[in-house]
Amino acid sequence: MLNIIVNPQRITAERDIKVYGHFLEHFHRQIYGGVFEPGSKRSDANGLRTDVLEAMRRIKPPVIRWPGGCFVSSYDWKAGVGLQREPVYDKAWRVEEPNTFGTDEFHALCEALDAQMYICANAGTGSMEQMSDWLEYTNLASEGRYARQRIRNGHEKPYGVPYFSIGNENYGSWELGAKERHEWARLVTESAKLLKHVDPTVELSAAALPDPAWNLELLEHAGPYLSWISIHEYWDMIHTTNALATYEQAMAYTAKLDDSINRVEGILAATGYSDKIKIAFDEWNLRGWYHPNSHGPNLSPQKAMYINQRDQNDRNESYTMADTVFTACFLNTLLRHARSVKMANYAPSVNTRGLIYTHPDGIVLRGTYHVFDLFVNHMGERIIDLWAKDECVIDVTDKEQNVVPVSVLDAVATLRKDGRIALSLVNKHPQNEIRVSIAFANGENVHASMVHSIQADSTEAYNDIDTPDRIGIHTLTPMPNKPIVLAPHSVNVLLTDQLE
Repeated sequence: MLNIIVNPQRITAERDIKVYGHFLEHFHRQIYGGVFEPGSKRSDANGLRTDVLEAMRRIKPPVIRWPGGCFVSSYDWKAGVGLQREPVYDKAWRVEEPNTFGTDEFHALCEALDAQMYICANAGTGSMEQMSDWLEYTNLASEGRYARQRIRNGHEKPYGVPYFSIGNENYGSWELGAKERHEWARLVTESAKLLKHVDPTVELSAAALPDPAWNLELLEHAGPYLSWISIHEYWDMIHTTNALATYEQAMAYTAKLDDSINRVEGILAATGYSDKIKIAFDEWNLRGWYHPNSHGPNLSPQKAMYINQRDQNDRNESYTMADTVFTACFLNTLLRHARSVKMANYAPSVNTRGLIYTHPDGIVLRGTYHVFDLFVNHMGERIIDLWAKDECVIDVTDKEQNVVPVSVLDAVATLRKDGRIALSLVNKHPQNEIRVSIAFANGENVHASMVHSIQADSTEAYNDIDTPDRIGIHTLTPMPNKPIVLAPHSVNVLLTDQLE
């Protein structure tokens, strides 16, 4: 049995609700046929899928990052507004972009979900002026031709976009318009100056790496203008192979979930920006998206070799309890780093590797969706001190055939506004249940009034059209003064009675 001690008197951090944020890119079926399907019987007057909206409202997305992603580095935002829109060739993903979903439709989506808009701008093929023109369109009341254009397009009030990112992964060779670090520092600085002249209140972010050389140059020049530093990570890098990590291999990744955050925290501390610049982990997922033959100098001209292959992302059997458990472990990691990480964006919300899968007759909620449901609707706002008197470790084998020791239990404790403690308890063991005893620092036992548990009959279980509930949430009532039993490969949120 594992013994956990919690101390609600010691609050270690305040969680920002934006760590439960989302991300959408114009890739495969995330937008078209995902959140947006005009003419469908399942869509509203704005072309938004009502079944997707209903599911998203359940998990209350606080912020949505859009339109990319790699897509944005050749995106002309001006082609996606107004009544006359012409399809263009998307050079990032090598498909035709209809431009029927643009800034105004993104605003309608965020308004329908009560989510804040986070726009990622084109710093690849785009210019500083194009970025600032976009901010004029969204944030100025009536000054300037782009604000007046928004008004002519039927949107009198400005959108008030609070978060604006200068570029995506412009450090990477795969990105159109990639930059060296000295180029990037200069571009971000000058772009930020222009953007702040348009709207001094906008919070700016810029693409970064958990790398001292890149970040030191960026912060030296652009630091005074930035509110956020953006980092991304996909642990199972299968963009060209789709060779999915097994459950055990996915658990091996959980041994190093802190690494990127720790490095960036160190750089911010060393440069004196810890109190000013926050971390936006604004693209993350266990698995990288499958898009073979999409990058590099030797691209195939055969669409079957790159476009058709992307359909593999829609295979629901790819999203098992490995994804579910990993996702909970990373959300726990974000809560443990709540002092520095104030935004995170799961990539993506819909289709591809997303929480929700759409099909002509409805949707499927993948196991990862239920993780967000538990965390958003049950975990608290204040992170409180927690430690384990005992630790259970198992050895797992990673993709490189290395043996990696992994803690079986991943736990975080929070204090809710209603005075109850909520604990996230993740059992990573593939076969064995674990028993947990929870007590306060003074030795008094913690009384668990309810446990919401995501369980499945196998680590390989997944939800699909014909089996939509194989992974689901079970609500359990613990026996008084008895250990809490955590099922194998399960995600659990335990609630206590209200504290006196």
